Amino acid sequence: TRMISPWDRWYSTSCCLCCHVRTGTIILGIWYMLINAVVLLILLSALNDPVQYRYHLTSSELGTDVDVMDDANICIATAISLLMILICGMATYGAYKQHAAWIIPFFCYQIFDFVLNTLVAISVVVYPNTVQDYLQQLPGTFPYKEDIMSTNNMCLVFAVLIFIGCILSFKAYLIGCVWNCYRYVSGRGSTEVLVYVTTNDTTVLLPPYEEAVATPPKEPPPRYMEA
Repeated sequence: TRMISPWDRWYSTSCCLCCHVRTGTIILGIWYMLINAVVLLILLSALNDPVQYRYHLTSSELGTDVDVMDDANICIATAISLLMILICGMATYGAYKQHAAWIIPFFCYQIFDFVLNTLVAISVVVYPNTVQDYLQQLPGTFPYKEDIMSTNNMCLVFAVLIFIGCILSFKAYLIGCVWNCYRYVSGRGSTEVLVYVTTNDTTVLLPPYEEAVATPPKEPPPRYMEA
C-alpha cells in the first residue's frame, strides 16, 4: 500500500459553503481588498485634512497629550495598505486565471499573520499581567472597563486565550483553503492530458494533445523502388 502524506490527507477542492477552493480564494482576496481599500480611503482623507482626522488623547484619559497618528505613521500605513491591496489583487487574479505563482505572496502573508497572532497568544500565557496592563491603557470611556478590570486575572487570561484560539483556528482554515487552491491550480498547470491505449499485454502512453498538435508528425523515410 502507498503511504499518504499529511499534505495529501488534508487536501480538498472544496471549502466552506461547499464552494470550490478557487471560488473561496477569490472571495477571500476580494474581501481583503475591500477592507484595505476602506482603510486606504480613511488614511488618504487623513493626509488631505490632518486637522480633522488627527486625534489626541486628553489628559483625563492617560494624563498626557499624545498624537495617536502623525504624518509619518499615516504614510507608512498608506504604503502597507497599498501593498496589501496589490497582494490580494494578485491572489484574486491568480485564482481566477489559474496562475499558481500569483497566489504565493498572499499565502506568505497569511502565514506571517498567523505567526504574529500565535506570538500574541504565547505572550499572554507567559506574561498573564499583560492583559491587565493593556486594560489600564484603554481610555476611560471604554465600555465596561471597570467591570472587566475587576474580573479575576486568570479568568481574563482564559477568555483572551479562547478568543485568540478561535481566531487562530479560523485563520488556519483560511490558510488551508488558499493552500489547497494553490495545489489545485499548480496541479492543473503541470498535469498533462494523457491518453492510454491498452491491449491485453501492452500499454501505450500517448503525448498530450497540445504537444501532439504543436509537433508535426514525422514523415516516414522514402522507400526506393528496386529497378
